[in-house]
Amino acid sequence: MDRNADAPWSKFDPEVYVDNNYRTPLEADLHIVRLLRDYFSRCFAGSGPALARGVDVGAGANLYPALSMLPWCEKVLLLEYAPPNIEYLKRQTAPGGLGTEWDAFWDVLTEAPAYRGVDPHSRVGEIVRVERANLFDLDGRRRWDIGTMFFVADSMSECPEEFQRGVRCFMEALAGGAPFAVAFMKESVGYRVGEHRYPAYRVNEERARQALEPFTAELELHDLHHVVRPGHEGMILVLGRRKEEIAAP
Repeated sequence: MDRNADAPWSKFDPEVYVDNNYRTPLEADLHIVRLLRDYFSRCFAGSGPALARGVDVGAGANLYPALSMLPWCEKVLLLEYAPPNIEYLKRQTAPGGLGTEWDAFWDVLTEAPAYRGVDPHSRVGEIVRVERANLFDLDGRRRWDIGTMFFVADSMSECPEEFQRGVRCFMEALAGGAPFAVAFMKESVGYRVGEHRYPAYRVNEERARQALEPFTAELELHDLHHVVRPGHEGMILVLGRRKEEIAAP
């Protein structure tokens, strides 16, 4: 059984990953972006100035979760472990650095009014920062007002205990009432990026719900049937709010 520490994270190739998944937008991701857009818009309807603190845990080479938080945040932190992904994210979040490959995702977001007054190419450089962090080392201080975690807890290890721990660490970083979005590859048996293979835990709808329900005040689970590569059966998107009280481990 391959664990998180066994994977070749220092050799992860973000440019290959973006070429395979985001350079030409996949309908699966556009569907997810629509659901993100509508859920966060509902959660923040009638809110005042953009004062929330947002976090994307395990950002990888994917910018659309961060883009989905822009209208409501004064700060967005991208936490990532793999050094090549960190360098990629730093280039993308430098002033004027956001690539045009993300414009198609932003176009979908701007179908909701809250996004139309935001220029992502300037806003990302102003409020988005990148830090190296291990998901397992999050301090549990529940300081983030909105959070995302896309294809992380399920895509770093074959070990069920590490999957559960990853979900718990993310949820315990969120403040009470914080909206969140978590995505998993359904029944993934692992994946390749360039020449290297990376492990995965086989998540299904029941396992996703069981992992997240103890921490949530509301839960909206979307079992998406988009298959984007061999070795998985679709995608699962979970939207919800963090409980006010601290859940038991």
